Amino acid sequence: MTALQRDDEILVREYGALRRLTLNRPAALNALTLDMAATMSALLRAWATDASVGAVLIDGAGERGLCAGGDLRALYDAAKAKDRTLPANFWATEYRLDLLIARYRKPVVAVMDGLVMGGGVGLSAHAANRIVTERSSIAMPEVAIGYFPDVGASFLLARAPGQTGLHLALTGERIGAADAIYCGLADRHILAGQLAELPLGLADCGTAEAVAARLAALACAPAPGRLAAARPWLDRCYAPATAEEIVARLRASPAAEARAASAALSRMSPTSLKITLRNVRAAESFKKVEESFRQDYRVSLACLVEHDFVEGIRAAIVDKDRNPAWRPCRLDDVTVDIVERHFRSLGALEFELDP
Repeated sequence: MTALQRDDEILVREYGALRRLTLNRPAALNALTLDMAATMSALLRAWATDASVGAVLIDGAGERGLCAGGDLRALYDAAKAKDRTLPANFWATEYRLDLLIARYRKPVVAVMDGLVMGGGVGLSAHAANRIVTERSSIAMPEVAIGYFPDVGASFLLARAPGQTGLHLALTGERIGAADAIYCGLADRHILAGQLAELPLGLADCGTAEAVAARLAALACAPAPGRLAAARPWLDRCYAPATAEEIVARLRASPAAEARAASAALSRMSPTSLKITLRNVRAAESFKKVEESFRQDYRVSLACLVEHDFVEGIRAAIVDKDRNPAWRPCRLDDVTVDIVERHFRSLGALEFELDP
């Protein structure tokens, strides 16, 4: 093993033909910053044309998680200062990194151990090889902070079995290894105690087939999940076209889990619930994941100037009172125009892909 780079935020190591990128902010649950996203992007671009590189491994420092998401405090401070530049740069850089991982011509192995939320899902769930462990806890909880599941997650969630993806998007429910595999967010379950074997085990793998075979040899069946058995009430309750009717069906369901989901939705930003529903439903018809990233960028910039995004972060991570004052505070008061303005074209500011 050779350490190619060591700094405060990213560790870069070489194991034969494998390059390992480790997010290194364990005290912050490896939350992704603009500089981290830029560093990872530059390295991946360089390795794409380097014949000595066969595969890339992405993981997180410490045992608490791969990545808890983006650096929300930086986004909050920018929004309070009415600075659109930093958030726009962050989201554009992050989304291009996620797309680079999704379209990478060499096998990328993402280790989704521990907590994987928000931007962490963007870094991992678009990879060719997605590893979960018995410690994995995966979620897109952005509706609880006046935002929405971005990073192209709607494209993946819209393709989950039945209505399971929409349920995860609206409630932010955390799922383990089996449910992540069931929903198409992960591929293989490997015990956490065996993760240390991955770097050297992949060091001589120069093809996608070799990487897949090596991972398959380490994989084992995860403990049973919950979502497959919940499909009857999930598919019925989340089938309606409106958020109001979804909530009504959840409340009226005889399934205790459905009523618990209803209680969870009652705490979310009503505006975020409606834009998330629109975003996931739209993604059902998208042919390429790039379409979701373009739409996510529009919605992200719109959220930046809305009340609920700043208020949600304030309540969750600034004041930590867990008591956000949403505006509007009722689903019925979130008008069609409020939803539509999140999806309008940005004109010259539209998200553009890397060349």
